[in-house]
Amino acid sequence: MSAYSYRAARQDGAIVTGAIEAESHGQASATLASRGLFAIAVAPAADDHRPAASRRDLAIAFRGIAALVSSGVPLERAIAASEPLASGPLHQTLIAARERLREGASFANSLTVGRGVIPGLVIGMIRAGERGSQLGTALEQIAAHLEQEADLVGRVRQALTYPLLLAVAGTASVLVITTVVVPRFAAILGDLGQQLPPATRLLLGMSQLLTRFWIPLLVIVVMATWSAIEWIRRPAGRKQIEELLLTLPFIGSVRQALATARVMRALGGMLRAGMPLLPALDAARDAAGDLAIAERLERSRERVVQGAPLAGALEREGALSASALQLLKVGESSGRVADMAWSAGNLAAQEAERGLRTLATVLEPALIVAFGGIVAFTAAALLQAVYSLRPGM
Repeated sequence: MSAYSYRAARQDGAIVTGAIEAESHGQASATLASRGLFAIAVAPAADDHRPAASRRDLAIAFRGIAALVSSGVPLERAIAASEPLASGPLHQTLIAARERLREGASFANSLTVGRGVIPGLVIGMIRAGERGSQLGTALEQIAAHLEQEADLVGRVRQALTYPLLLAVAGTASVLVITTVVVPRFAAILGDLGQQLPPATRLLLGMSQLLTRFWIPLLVIVVMATWSAIEWIRRPAGRKQIEELLLTLPFIGSVRQALATARVMRALGGMLRAGMPLLPALDAARDAAGDLAIAERLERSRERVVQGAPLAGALEREGALSASALQLLKVGESSGRVADMAWSAGNLAAQEAERGLRTLATVLEPALIVAFGGIVAFTAAALLQAVYSLRPGM
């Protein structure tokens, strides 16, 4: 007997977690089902948590599996053919999953052998597809979701790469000017023994501060950065930061659009795969990538449990973007929640991309103006000192 930790949904929609003793993954899932629980994730309690595979690697691997299964290839052969497409922990997980399939385990339970490598959202969608005899559909939805998520992450990085490089280059340039160029001028001006203009004295004072106390300043910056990172790593600290970001005029709307895209695509994919609404909503919450949005989704879910419509509950808590909620309302009125949720996710992704482009468009000239202003102030202060020199002194 081995210990297995689980996360499952009751028939009333409540999510429960715990641990059970079982001989295998399949027996653990069967035990949960006999208790009236819908298993979302089942994993050996003693397994080490491995690093998660990248979205791009997951998308490539599951697209291959989905394409082969849809063409009629048996699942085990489809996994074996897709194994060369994966690398690292994901490759090992697929090999181990294929071995468990031979032993009679389900595909969802087989994937839990690589704890942390495969997202719980993916495993939940596979489990829902297996229960509803729609594994092929579930794999197609998973592949589409992972591809779009990888594309979204790539666009976010691409939009922020140039502003980040510009900030690093500008900071390095300012440090070189203040610690190398300005001290040489300071030595020349100091030998003249004349009264320097206020701007020049301010510049020289800042330069002396950096050159004389750079080690203590560096230690302070490193310690402050380390403390901030450790605080953000904690759920409470990260949640406070993300709540603050959501309140910012422009950044908040972009973050909400990104979270909406992830949540709605995940929700639509799971509903299409046959997962019930409440477990699907709970699993989609984990795809948000934002603790503040996840908390709003949790409160929305409680309202749904109490009988409120899904779109109304989400709107009441401000969990998702307005355009996505409008599509979701249409889906509820027409009985096409899964399709409308998927469309809402695509629409939110487009909104997020436009927002990121606008943010990058505004951020780039702002950084140029800021660093240009610093360089201009430095040049003006030095020139002012030169022009203020009295002849003959």
